[in-house]
Amino acid sequence: YFQGRIHQIEYAMEAVKQGSATVGLKSKTHAVLVALKRAQSELAAHQKKILHVDNHVGISIAGLTADARLLCNFMRQECLDSRFVFDRPLPVSRLVALIGSKTQIPTQRYGRRPYGVGLLIAGYDDMGPHIFQTCPSANYFDCKAMSIGARSQSARTYLERNMEKFIDCNLNELVQHGLRALRETLPAEQDLTTKNVSIGIVGKDLEFTIYDDDEVAPFLEGLEERPQRKVDIFNRTVLSQLSLAENVSCAFHKHNVLLHIYSIIYSQYTIG
Repeated sequence: YFQGRIHQIEYAMEAVKQGSATVGLKSKTHAVLVALKRAQSELAAHQKKILHVDNHVGISIAGLTADARLLCNFMRQECLDSRFVFDRPLPVSRLVALIGSKTQIPTQRYGRRPYGVGLLIAGYDDMGPHIFQTCPSANYFDCKAMSIGARSQSARTYLERNMEKFIDCNLNELVQHGLRALRETLPAEQDLTTKNVSIGIVGKDLEFTIYDDDEVAPFLEGLEERPQRKVDIFNRTVLSQLSLAENVSCAFHKHNVLLHIYSIIYSQYTIG
């Protein structure tokens, strides 16, 4: 049964799904990237998820970091060439088209493998703010908002529900929406912190800027606690109390049974 599938590309797409989640969204004036950073172990530092390409564009990544670094260097070179030859920033749509052409080549040529990384590209040019998604299959999409990476479907659901609000948001509100969407990808027992969150912002009269570690704190302070987190904490408390009550009840029951057995034995001895 032939389905027209190229399995090597599907494997590369799977690498994107295994990477930590990242969210991109835009308003009339700004584009924002919010990414969840992972550490390989407790001894290792968190890996960078948002990379600076040029003054007007940056990327967040999900998948193989080494492949992302190579693509980022290619994008930087193209942006430098545009400034040197034409004395102007490279339009974001043109940059994404170049990435599409570059990532298509290893999907077709013998002896090469597709790039195992997905990108969210945030930029600002004469056409306004942009959010683009690129895939290992060499497809790319112009998006109002998007999330890629592990458990990213939860973030996409949040983005779809609130998409109409983004267009008129100011910068701070837009970042808050991005953080809420990213938080949806986390298990209930985890939350966003200054250690595991990175934010990238670009917009009108604002060059691409990355916020890491303590720089993220002002954005996180305005974020309310997760509703489901409160419910889960309450549920765990109730369950632990119920479990304790059951244990106590069970202990009392065992105690009563033992007393009954001892009373029978004692009565037999006294009768005999």
